[in-house]
Amino acid sequence: MSIEALARAKEILGPAVVSTHSYRGDDTVVVKPEGFLESMRILRDDPEVAMNFLSDMTAVDYFGREPRFEVVYHLRSFKTGARLRVKSQLDEPEDGSNPVIDSVSSLWASANWNEREAWDLYGIKFRGHPDLRRILMYEEFIGHPLRKDYPKEKRQPLIRRPPDEV
Repeated sequence: MSIEALARAKEILGPAVVSTHSYRGDDTVVVKPEGFLESMRILRDDPEVAMNFLSDMTAVDYFGREPRFEVVYHLRSFKTGARLRVKSQLDEPEDGSNPVIDSVSSLWASANWNEREAWDLYGIKFRGHPDLRRILMYEEFIGHPLRKDYPKEKRQPLIRRPPDEV
């Protein structure tokens, strides 16, 4: 059933699609980061695909590969039961800043905390996110610990909290 969703996604997204594949029942469409929010809106609102549920979102660091990062969204249609994995690949900016992609939290409220986690642990910024701040690490934490180049022995600043905040 998801194969039809994959074919329809390829059809309605047109030039935004970089590639597609289907492996062991997991149907994946890779889309360009430019216009990512609009691509996701189309997948949600198209009556045939109707990907109305965001079940999960994560990021991947392929250190040493270009593009280095991927964001991965798992969508589901309650109408058809189809599942679709949507990926977008992000280059690491040459100036050392963080990669940026559009937030989909305006389409699916469940993306809010998932995107915050990807920001916190991978350093991927989500343009248009309503509350992009750390969710697992403390605010003074330096770096993003799930990046493959994060030094495992790195010492972080010790932050003493007043007793009334504990």
